[in-house]
Amino acid sequence: MNIIINGGTRGIGKEVALILAEDINNRLLVTGRNVTELKNLSENHKNIRTISVDLAVFDSQSETFKSGVNEIFNSIDILINVAGYLYAKDFMETENSESRKMMEINYFGPASVIRVVKPLMAKGSHIVNISSMGGFQGSAKFKGLSCYSASKAAIACLSECLATEFANSGISVNCLALGAVQTEMLAKAFPGYKAPIDAKKMAEFISDFALNGHKFMNGKVIPVAINNP
Repeated sequence: MNIIINGGTRGIGKEVALILAEDINNRLLVTGRNVTELKNLSENHKNIRTISVDLAVFDSQSETFKSGVNEIFNSIDILINVAGYLYAKDFMETENSESRKMMEINYFGPASVIRVVKPLMAKGSHIVNISSMGGFQGSAKFKGLSCYSASKAAIACLSECLATEFANSGISVNCLALGAVQTEMLAKAFPGYKAPIDAKKMAEFISDFALNGHKFMNGKVIPVAINNP
């Protein structure tokens, strides 16, 4: 399998990369902003290649990213968009610049990555976008997460739309709306809060879904939470 993990230098994304790299038949390309972590991944795993990408300014890096992808892969079986950014702040106190950064990283960036990668994806390939329960319609909403949740709702809706647009190409697109997971990002946003599941456990589910979920569903936004949120 040729697999791209967009956002794999920490948290859930890194754990997904480590799990999928255990199969030597998988060839992985991992993106992220942390150059040191990218170097560690590629040096310690022969089947992992890396590209430094900052989704907040992806438009300025898109051609470099495209060249890097084409240099590594002739085809791509799985794209997992894990990268995310959370800034917890009440809506009335949130600056447009802060809201735009969340939208760039949580929506525009992944959408742009899909545009680059899609031409290399053949029939039977799978795009998995990672959203949040905050962006899942009808779910409980929480103070300080309005702009973050809106950005995650955008990637969830995009997933449903792209499943229709890519149907003739045989490319499946699904979205996992995650509940709270114990990650560095969560701890920074909500100090003292303890999530019911850790990053590795969630990564196990995501890895298996990326490999097999498209055999059973397409165009679905799936809540993955054991409590509220």
